[in-house]
Amino acid sequence: MINVDQQINAVERAIGSRPLSAGQARTLTISQTYDATIDDVWDACTNPERLPRWFLPVTGDLRPGGHYQLQDNANGTIETCQPPTGFNATWEFFGEVSWVEVRLAEIPGGTRLTLEHLAHIDDERWAEFGPGAVGIGWDLTLLGLALHLPAGVGVAKTDSEAWSTSEEGRDFMSLSSDRWRDASVAAGTDAARAAAAAERTTAFYTGVPTEDAPAT
Repeated sequence: MINVDQQINAVERAIGSRPLSAGQARTLTISQTYDATIDDVWDACTNPERLPRWFLPVTGDLRPGGHYQLQDNANGTIETCQPPTGFNATWEFFGEVSWVEVRLAEIPGGTRLTLEHLAHIDDERWAEFGPGAVGIGWDLTLLGLALHLPAGVGVAKTDSEAWSTSEEGRDFMSLSSDRWRDASVAAGTDAARAAAAAERTTAFYTGVPTEDAPAT
């Protein structure tokens, strides 16, 4: 059984911005400390034999300049790689390009993983769904890694899909959405607008309809 509250509280979330060559990008940062060595976390994040156990199957050339493909998900180019402290890659999905930066650091108690997702998101879409539209997915990713690292085992796809539609899974995604709403408010978003965006995003992920929720 997953301790939903414990996992939600173990993660830090922040929203910001950063100038890129193509203009100002929104940044979503998520981080968690794992009771594991930096080498073990690095291997879990980059070894194509381990990635399917907690994230997604990956194919391609996993070296700087190489192209990767996540099964039924994003693809992109690995731009930089500094074992065992981090890598940068493009994140190409549905015809849009964003960027992912992963950093690992040894700290007392284990290894701190920080992931920053940078994207040019138009104001209208941001106002409609807010950071949770992307953030919930990354919360689920960090949960998968937390379940994988202690024993190195994986979760069957059917079990993962069943959990995501269970009451516990819906609770996890709802709490994640709430925390991304809070991060959005902390970054300066109007509280009422952030709450409305979070409600629509929660409905999308959990399947609980609201009047303004996007069709699934």
